[in-house]
Amino acid sequence: MSQSQLAHAAQTSTQAALPVAAAQVGRLSQALMAMVLGLFVVGMVGFSNIDVVHNAAHDVRHSNAFPCH
Repeated sequence: MSQSQLAHAAQTSTQAALPVAAAQVGRLSQALMAMVLGLFVVGMVGFSNIDVVHNAAHDVRHSNAFPCH
């Protein structure tokens, strides 16, 4: 193989690997944001001292058949 063919092959393999890495980063960031949102909902809204907020979260849990007590 000539040097230009080797350079082209290396560039092609690098370009093919980038979308896979970007997809993995995207999935990881989505999972992390879902965990943060879930912790916020459970920790801040579910245990809120404000009765209206707590009762709204309580009613949503029951409507989704999620046991809470």
